[in-house]
Amino acid sequence: MRITYKEIKLIDQNHLERLYNDVEWTAYTNDLKQLQQALVHSLEVISAWDGEKLIGLIRVVGDGLTIIYIQDILVLNEYQNQGIATQLMKQLLQKYKNVRQKVLLTEEAPGVRHFYEKNGFQSCDKGDLVAFAKIG
Repeated sequence: MRITYKEIKLIDQNHLERLYNDVEWTAYTNDLKQLQQALVHSLEVISAWDGEKLIGLIRVVGDGLTIIYIQDILVLNEYQNQGIATQLMKQLLQKYKNVRQKVLLTEEAPGVRHFYEKNGFQSCDKGDLVAFAKIG
């Protein structure tokens, strides 16, 4: 297996549907055209490929100068725990190393806290940070 990483925003809807459904992010796949347009309008999208198979991606919105918001980071279940998400995160953080605020929100799940903390993120329930969100 040789994983390649690409900085492309226009990804075929079938690839996106397979990836997002595999990790049960089906709210995104209810409107595949909208999901595809969301990627196109993102600040950055880095995708991971095993040959012609989309196996993961990280998507960022923001201004790229003072703030980035990591909107999505996902890897097909069969490829998880192989360092792919870590590689996606490393590439992204290197590219935006001079940006002061790097933000993401995620649901609590096994291993989630450890993954983000090992990549330099601090949970907002620790320290001086506070987070607010309005969804819907």
